[in-house]
Order: sequence, then C-alpha cells, then structure tokens
Amino acid sequence: MNISRKLVVLGTATILGFGFASETMALEWNVSVWGKRRAFTEHIEKLAELVSEKTNGEFTLNIAYGEALSKSRENLDGISIGAFEMAQICASYHEDKNPTLTVIELPFLGVPDLPTQIELDKAIYSHPAVVKDLMRWDAKLLMSSPMPQYNFVGKGEVPTKVSDFEGMRVRALGGIGQAMQTIGAVPTTVTASETFQAIDSGTVRAASFAPHAHLSFKTVEAGNWWTTNMNPGTVSCPVVVSAAAYDALPDNFREALDSSVDASLEHYLATYDKVYEKWFPTLDEMKIQKVEFTKEELDAFKAKAGKPLWDAWVQKMNAQGIPGQELLDLALSKLN
Repeated sequence: MNISRKLVVLGTATILGFGFASETMALEWNVSVWGKRRAFTEHIEKLAELVSEKTNGEFTLNIAYGEALSKSRENLDGISIGAFEMAQICASYHEDKNPTLTVIELPFLGVPDLPTQIELDKAIYSHPAVVKDLMRWDAKLLMSSPMPQYNFVGKGEVPTKVSDFEGMRVRALGGIGQAMQTIGAVPTTVTASETFQAIDSGTVRAASFAPHAHLSFKTVEAGNWWTTNMNPGTVSCPVVVSAAAYDALPDNFREALDSSVDASLEHYLATYDKVYEKWFPTLDEMKIQKVEFTKEELDAFKAKAGKPLWDAWVQKMNAQGIPGQELLDLALSKLN
C-alpha cells in the first residue's frame, strides 16, 4: 500500500534563527472511472471541486477516465492493492466480491425517484454486514451513484409484448438480468464500454441502461427501439475509497471530503434532471420507436421476477452467512 507517495512539502519557514519547519502538505488522490465525463460522474467532479476549495488546493482528486488506471471490472481490486485511492464500481460487475450490495439491484423494488434511491443506498452502505463485506477489499463506501429504472434500447424486430424477449440475447446485469431470464431472455454481462459494438454487431439484440448511459455509450445510434416502461430495476454503482488512505488523511482533509458528499449528490441530481431534456428529443431525432407494455403484462412479469427472486436472493445470502432478510427488509423500509 503506497498511501503516502503523494505527500509533498510545499514550504518551510525559519523562525528566530531556529530551523523550525512549518509545513503544508499537499495530497493527491487518483480516482479510477470508465467512459467519459457524464451525468454518472458529475458527483465525483463536484466532490473534487469542493474538496480542493475547502483545502485551498492542498487536497486534489485526479479523476482518470476511460479506464486509464484500471478496467471497470477491476476497480475494486485496484483499491485493494493501493493502485489508486478512489474508484467507481458496479456491484453486478463482480457480484461475488460484493454480494451484500446486490440487494440494491433486486428487480422490481419499486424505487420511485433518485432522492429515495440515495436514502436507500445510504442505509444499506452503513449496515455492518455491508461494511464488513467491502472491507475485504480495503474499500469504504463513500457515496452512491443513484440511477433511475433501466430500460432497453434494441436493434431489429421491435418487441410488442413482454414475451417477445424470449430467446433474445440482452445486455442486462445483476437483478435485471435475473428478471429477464424469467421471461426467457438470455442476459449477458457486457461492460458499458463494449455495449455499442455488441448491439451494432448483433452480439446482443438489446441493452439495458439508464438514459444517461444510453446517450453516453451511443446505444441509441445502434438501436431502433426503446422500452418506455419495462422498469425492471437498476444497478448499484457506488464510489468507494481505500480505507487505509481514508484513515491516513489529516483531520481537515477528511472533514473536507466527508462534508462535500451531500452537496456533490445534490449537484448530481440537478445534472440528471437535464439528461431528460436531451433524452426524449434524441429519441425523436434518431427515430427510435417507443415500446410501451400493458399493465397486465408488466404485472405478470413482476409476479415472476419480483418476490420469487427476492426470496431466492435471501436464501443465497443466508447460505453465505450474510443476513439477507435483514438487508432486504432494510431496503424495503426505505420504500414505504
């Protein structure tokens, strides 16, 4: 763990002829993310801005895009070995490494909006079982990256009913993938960066994303239809920091970091509101056909992919010594 490698002495002062050093320490953290700057990363950008302001530029977060520091699936590993101090991860990229976080990805939880998602995430992140789970990788959960319900952009024949997904190969992660299996789809775990090519080449027929990701990863340029109301769930992609690096922070730097989280998430929410101002005009411009399913079909889908998958998840967690029902109950308590 090379936590102190970025400490630099900025200045010294000699007082009354004695060699007394008054040192101001500058600290840089590297932050590993994938893709380009977009709504999904705006809270990290705001966090970097606020931390720098509060420490007079002495604490800097260097955000590295495009998997420059690590592959997206390996960010948690990078944190564990001290390759960088902060990263964005997605639980469904490596469910076995962070099983407790996958409660957030269960299908059809019915999270109504992004502020509620943030509160749900905070509650889950603070649960002792989740803290212990992430500490296996020296990872401390810092803040969520709340995303709305996912929907599919696809290429080719347009589905008109839920059953049309039977046999369709789709990019769908975590609980969304499990939900799609219940209606006969074939989910794959293509990373975000690979999704455009997967649709364009026909490797997958459709991909589930939040609107900002459909825009950022250009799936709308490869597809010709979009499901407006399938809403099977979302994914959990928190920002984590190295626990060792966090603990080593001077008190004022740690306070600057912690006190900036809420304002960074508020900025994220404001940014995400603007995504929809671009999303719907883009669908019209690209002549993407909007697919809306009936309430009866969606209710039948939820009956198959809702509570039955929740119950299976609880049993799987219990078998690993994880309090699955307790975590599920905690998540549901934030939705009442």
